Amino acid sequence: MEKELDLIKQKCLKCEKCPLSKSRTNIVFSDGIPNHKLMLIGEAPGYWEDVKGIPFVGKAGQLLDKIFASVGLSRNEHVYICNTIKCRPPENRNPLPEEKDACREYLDEQIKIINPKIMLLCGNVAVQSILGSIGGITKVRGKWFDGSKYGFEDTKIMPIFHPSYLLRNDSREKGSPKWLMWQDIQEIKREYDRL
Repeated sequence: MEKELDLIKQKCLKCEKCPLSKSRTNIVFSDGIPNHKLMLIGEAPGYWEDVKGIPFVGKAGQLLDKIFASVGLSRNEHVYICNTIKCRPPENRNPLPEEKDACREYLDEQIKIINPKIMLLCGNVAVQSILGSIGGITKVRGKWFDGSKYGFEDTKIMPIFHPSYLLRNDSREKGSPKWLMWQDIQEIKREYDRL
């Protein structure tokens, strides 16, 4: 699995299929541990991800790690993490459709190799990239989707809030984004433990 992923990463390192290749510092391919149980797909690299070449290393990534740790999961032991695209868009804007299209083969290969039982889609961009236009993140988060309807056999898919959204919404009151994320991560852990 790691050898196959490394071959895809080597292709990414040489990729010039869209203009983002000219402005990137690093490609941001993946982090965590390749495993068939749990895969998280984020949106696009931000500033710190571009600098370090690792997804989710800024403040949002630190919060993501805390969310996983709250249920006994960690990127070093349980989760494979990647993004819909591998290069940072300028000013952290959302990736353009043509940028997502140019990068899609790499994401598809990662998904095929990992073949996850659970796929978490972190934020609107990831949801739209994998599930299409099914509604905004506030409507679809926390719901399980049957991956076989989207070409991913034996995969359960759950959209979740992006941690950067949680950083902007600090309330922990019942019904708040952080409270909802706590419900979602517990459900994810229950499903993980059933595997």
